[in-house]
Amino acid sequence: MNVILFHSTYGLRPAVHAAADRLRAAGHEVRVPDLFEGQTAESVEEGRELREAIGRDELLRRAVAAAAPHSDQGLVYAGFSLGGAVAQQLALADEKARGLLLLHGTSDVPDDASADDLPVQLHVADPDPFEPDDWLNAWYLRMGRAGADVEVHRYAGAGHLYTDPDLDDYDAEAAEATWRVALGFLDSL
Repeated sequence: MNVILFHSTYGLRPAVHAAADRLRAAGHEVRVPDLFEGQTAESVEEGRELREAIGRDELLRRAVAAAAPHSDQGLVYAGFSLGGAVAQQLALADEKARGLLLLHGTSDVPDDASADDLPVQLHVADPDPFEPDDWLNAWYLRMGRAGADVEVHRYAGAGHLYTDPDLDDYDAEAAEATWRVALGFLDSL
C-alpha cells in the first residue's frame, strides 16, 4: 500500500520516522512530508504556535503538494493528531483514496463530503481531551453520512499521543495494540 503519513503538531520527530519504518517493514511504501519544514516543538503550546505561524491554508497547501505526485496511485492517507486532521481533509477530497488511518485526531466533516465506501480507521485515547466523546460521536455520524466505512478503536487510560515513546502520553500496551490493528487494516486494503 502507498501511505502518506502526516506528523502531529510536534512536527516531524523520531516517532513519526519510527512509525513509517514500522509500516515499511510490513511491506508498505511510506512518505512522511515535513509540513513544518524542519521545525519541531517541545510542547503542545509550542506546536500550536508553529502551526498558527504557518497558517492552516499553508499547511494544507504543503500537504496537497506532498500528496499530489502520488495520488494517482491510490494513497492511504494517515496522520497523527493534527496530521490526522490533515490526512482526513485530503482523503475526503481524493476520489482515488484507498483508505484513511487516523491516529489521535480527526477533523470536521463538511456537509457535502463524499467518501463512498472509504475505509477509515481511527485510534484514539479514552478519554482524550482533544477528541471528546461528543465530538467523536458527531464525527462518526457525519463520516457515515458521507459514505465512509468507519472503525473506531479507543484505548482506556492512554494519553492523547500515546504512540509516541518520547512523550509523557506514551502507553506501550495501547501503542502495540494500535499498530497491530492498524497493520491489519492496511493489509486488508
